[in-house]
Amino acid sequence: MGVIKMHKGTIKIQTGAINWDSLDTFPINRLYWSEKTDITAEAKICYDTSFLYVQLSARETHIRAEESGPLGLPCEDSCLEFFLSPEPEDKRYLNFEINPNGCIYSGIATSIDDLLRLVPENQNLFHPQTERTKNGWTATLQIPFSYLRMFFPNFEATPGKRVLANFYKCGDKTVLPHFLSWNELTSPVPNFHRPCDFGELYFE
Repeated sequence: MGVIKMHKGTIKIQTGAINWDSLDTFPINRLYWSEKTDITAEAKICYDTSFLYVQLSARETHIRAEESGPLGLPCEDSCLEFFLSPEPEDKRYLNFEINPNGCIYSGIATSIDDLLRLVPENQNLFHPQTERTKNGWTATLQIPFSYLRMFFPNFEATPGKRVLANFYKCGDKTVLPHFLSWNELTSPVPNFHRPCDFGELYFE
């Protein structure tokens, strides 16, 4: 097996209303553990003084959206995901998963084996917004830095700050189950919960 490339990207700073069209696109187009599909996805990410903003978009024809509520499992539906390790020297990471209904799964772990689901009292904490598009759907999350500091107290979004992350698209119970990522994956079986497969993002 060759050397796995760690992809890099920039989290651009924004002031005022976010101009999503001006931001870099992170293609979620590496297919694993599933049959060939025409499903594709992409991510965009930016920040201001208080929040990390993530926009995830999917192009898929057969959309499944059955899960809802604070204990739903969006990964069983058409699902878009963002995994973040705010402090790379800390082995823990946070994961955020969302379906077209705005059903969110958030958790913290070092691997799939110790994944702990986090259920915020305020179900609108991440201000989830979803929209059906002509050829798929889009989801936007607004993650407070104050939330990140609950688990990583020393975290500061400063210029040049390095974090590890990956973006995913999946659909465990869709018509055509699929698993796609931004950064390359190395697991022989379906498993997004591997920080060794995260790419690098740098705050502008």
